[in-house]
Amino acid sequence: MLKKNKNIWWVIPIILVVFIISYQTTNQEVVTTQLTYFDPTEVPKETVLGKTDNADEVSWFEVYFTSPKIPFDNKYTGGIEEILIEKIDESKNSIDVALFEFDIESVAAALIRAKDRGVTVRVVYDDEHSNPDPQIYDLINAGIPAIPDNRSAYMHNKFFIFDNKCLWTGSFNISMNAAYRNNENAIYFCSDEAARNYQQEFQEMFNGQFGAKSPADTPHPVFTIDSARVENYFAPEDQVMDKVIKNVSLATKSIHFMVFSFTHDDLGEAMLKIADDGIEVEGIFETTGASTKYSECGSLLQAGLDVRLDGNPRTFHHKVIIVDQSIVILGSFNFSDNANKSNDENLLIIFSQELAKEYEDEYQRMKAQAIIPQGDTCKK
Repeated sequence: MLKKNKNIWWVIPIILVVFIISYQTTNQEVVTTQLTYFDPTEVPKETVLGKTDNADEVSWFEVYFTSPKIPFDNKYTGGIEEILIEKIDESKNSIDVALFEFDIESVAAALIRAKDRGVTVRVVYDDEHSNPDPQIYDLINAGIPAIPDNRSAYMHNKFFIFDNKCLWTGSFNISMNAAYRNNENAIYFCSDEAARNYQQEFQEMFNGQFGAKSPADTPHPVFTIDSARVENYFAPEDQVMDKVIKNVSLATKSIHFMVFSFTHDDLGEAMLKIADDGIEVEGIFETTGASTKYSECGSLLQAGLDVRLDGNPRTFHHKVIIVDQSIVILGSFNFSDNANKSNDENLLIIFSQELAKEYEDEYQRMKAQAIIPQGDTCKK
């Protein structure tokens, strides 16, 4: 009898260990569907540098993707805005900036530092989305000229031109949400032709020529960087959606997209036609708005395409299409009628397998986190 009791007590610790392991495993499965906590002293900047097959040879571009996380001890650090600040601090002569949202104090401080050391800093901004934040007034009070777009349509650009030579652009707004909560992308590269294009567009807006008032006079709509063909367009003056559809229609193997807003019927119909030709078409939609009658998500889903809803509880802000894993369409340009006809936007179409690989890797990472819609509607 005593022996039997002894065996029971010996088994109890084993049962407890099994219970704890089971609980931890279940808890981990739950946590992976949420934003993760991080210690800001241990997290590297979310940086992807394009490289050639030679690991020591750096490519002509730098690509950055955000990775949303909940901060440890309410401290936000390690975001891609720190890379942008490095570019600001390295500038020698001039910085021209187009801002849609602007609430990152450290970026404002960096621009003011640049102005104080003799760099010419100029800004255009959207009054509806930058005015509520004090950072734009910090720049103005520091003597930096800043011109607002007072239209109801948006000045939706988010780009920096450094020393009339190098460019930073993409979906990334200069906001804490963009840096630490949203899924975003930014690209940095140096090109005389690209700089002239963006400088021309900036100067027109700085002179008050927003939207339809902006002339279609991009100096180099097509140019080459390190053997990569680049097309560069600005909305609304360049009929940008026509260029998007033309390049999407080049697909012979696949189209993968990551979109915040995709409501343009002609682009949706082009993708359906491409899918009918046996070409793989799939993508990820920002959940908010995906189930509305305006979104193309429903028609693509009902056609049997693999479309998913983003897994970020905040905002999935990419505006990216990858064609045949060799062409990347990116910029501030949402795939909507407003972007095409009303807003000030910029778009790059880059023919580069090297760059496409970086965006394809991000797409696959986002796809793994995305949610398959329930039934035949674009709802979780």
